Amino acid sequence: MKSVLREAVRTVGHTVETVRAVATLHNSGVIDLTRPLRLLRTAQGGKVFGPQATLIRNAAQDHPDAPALADERGVLTYRELDEQADALANALLDLGLTPGSVVGVLARDHRGLLLTVCAAGRAGFRLAMLNTGFAEPQFAEVCAREQVRAVLHDSEFHGLLAALPPELPRVLTWLDDGDTVADGVRTIDELIASGDRTPPPAPAQAGGFIILTSGTTGLPKGAPRTTVSPLVSALFVDRIPFPRQGRVMIVSPLFHATGFGMWTAATATAAQTILVRRFDAEQTLRLLAEHRAEMLVAVPTMLNRMVALPADVIARYDLSALRAIVVAGSALSPDLAQRVQDIFGEVLYNLYGSTEVAIAAVAQPAELRRAPGTVGRAPVTAEVALFDAADRRVSGAGVRGRVFVRSGAPFEGYTDGRHKQIVDGFMSTGDMGHFDADGLLFIDGRDDDMIVSGAENVYPLEVENLLTALDGVDEVAVVGVPDPEFGQRLRAVVVREPGAELDADAVRQHVRANLARYKVPRDVLFVPELPRNPTGKVVRRALQELDATERAQ
Repeated sequence: MKSVLREAVRTVGHTVETVRAVATLHNSGVIDLTRPLRLLRTAQGGKVFGPQATLIRNAAQDHPDAPALADERGVLTYRELDEQADALANALLDLGLTPGSVVGVLARDHRGLLLTVCAAGRAGFRLAMLNTGFAEPQFAEVCAREQVRAVLHDSEFHGLLAALPPELPRVLTWLDDGDTVADGVRTIDELIASGDRTPPPAPAQAGGFIILTSGTTGLPKGAPRTTVSPLVSALFVDRIPFPRQGRVMIVSPLFHATGFGMWTAATATAAQTILVRRFDAEQTLRLLAEHRAEMLVAVPTMLNRMVALPADVIARYDLSALRAIVVAGSALSPDLAQRVQDIFGEVLYNLYGSTEVAIAAVAQPAELRRAPGTVGRAPVTAEVALFDAADRRVSGAGVRGRVFVRSGAPFEGYTDGRHKQIVDGFMSTGDMGHFDADGLLFIDGRDDDMIVSGAENVYPLEVENLLTALDGVDEVAVVGVPDPEFGQRLRAVVVREPGAELDADAVRQHVRANLARYKVPRDVLFVPELPRNPTGKVVRRALQELDATERAQ
C-alpha cells in the first residue's frame, strides 16, 4: 500500500513539474501557447528531424532575415542556414549515406559545425560529436566503436584521418589559410553549392546524437540522445535569462554537452550565436562589445584568463549589454566566482550537470554572492538527492553524500552498453556533495577523487579551492598519488602568476594555517600550465604521472 501511495504522489509531482515546465517555456519565449498548431508541428518535427533542425526551420519561417550566427566568415541569417542545411543534407545523401548512418564531425565552433548538425537532422543521420583534442589512437578507436561511416572535419585535423579506412567519405568543414584540399576530398561549400535546396525526404525517425564524455580518466564514452523531450529546454531557461532574439556568445566547445545545449536553447528563442574557433581573452571582450552580446557561455579557465587581464584593458570595452555569464564544464572556485562578479557585475550563473544527467543545478548571481562556489538549485523537471555508500538517501545541512539526479532529459546508456548507477529513479553523477542550510548544493569533488591518507578521508577540491585564493597562484589542481607510508598523499600542482616568487613551503604553510594537518599537500609541483582537455577540464591522470623530483620548484 505504501509503495502504491508513494508512486501516486510521484505521478502527481511529475504532472505539476510538467505544467511548470510548459509555463517556463512559454514565459521565456521558447514556445507560444497561443499557437497550438505550431506547437504540434514542432513536437512532430522533433521526433523526425531532432530538435536542432526543427528549431532552425521554425526560426527561418518566423524570422527569415534575422541573424542566426556570426563567425570569422561573417553572418548567416536563419533563412540561409536553413536552406544551406537542406542542400548539405541532400548532397550527403547523394554520396551514398542513408538515414541512420553514423556521421562524425570533428570541427571547432563555426558555421560548418552548425550546418552539419542541422543537415544530419534533416537527413536522419546519427551524428557523433568528436573531440577536437583527440590524439590519433583515441580518434580511431572512437570512430570504430561508434561505427562512423563518414567524417566532416576541419583541415587542421587532416592528420587524424590517416587512421581511418581510405574509402571512408571525408568532407572539409573549414579550410585554414595555407591548407590545400586533398584529392578526393570535398568541401562543405562545394556540397552546398551543388546540393538541392529543397527539403530532403523526411526520415522515418530522428537519427539523434552521440555526445562524448570528457574522457579525463580514459577513453571518452559515447552518450547517445536519440529522442529528446520537448521540455528539455526548460532545464536551461528556468534559472538562466536567455535573451529573446538576442545575442549569445559561446566560447565553450559546441561538441560538448554544455555548449551544445546552450546553443540549442538560444536557437529556440531565435537568438544570434557568436562563435570563435579559438578562445582569446581580449578578443572575447572585443566581440562581446562589438555585438552588444547579452550572454556569454564559457568554462572557468576562460573566465580566469579574462579577469586576469589588466583593468585598463577590460575598461576599453563596453559590456553594458551583458546580462548573463554562464559557466560550466568544471568546478568554479569561490575565489573566481567573486572576482568575476566584482569585475563584470551581478551576472554570473554557475551551471552544474554532466553529459549523462543534463542540467542538475544552476546557481544565480545572488546565490553566488551569498555562497561563492555553490552550484545552486535544481531547475524545473530536475531533482537532486544525496545517497550514502549503502544507497540510502541522506539529508540535512552539511551532510555529505553521493550526488544523484532525476532529470527531464533521461540518459539512454553508453554506446558500449554500460550505464550509470540508478537508485530509486535517480542517476549517479559520480560526484560527492552537500546542501547548506538554505538548500544550496555544493560539490565536494568526484567520489573516486577522495583519498585516504593515514586513515583520514580527504577531498582534494577543498584544498584546491583554498589555494586558488592564495596570492601568487594563477591556477592550481590537487590530486591524490600513491604513498608507501600513508597509502595516498596529496599533490598540489601550481601555475604561478607572472612574476610571482611563490615556493612550495608557502603553499604548504597556507594550507596548514587554514585546514587540518592531514590536508597539507606533501608534493607541491610548479608547472607552466595545467593539462586540460578542450572543454577546460584538468586531465588529472597527467598530474599523477608528473615526475615530482623534477617539478618541485
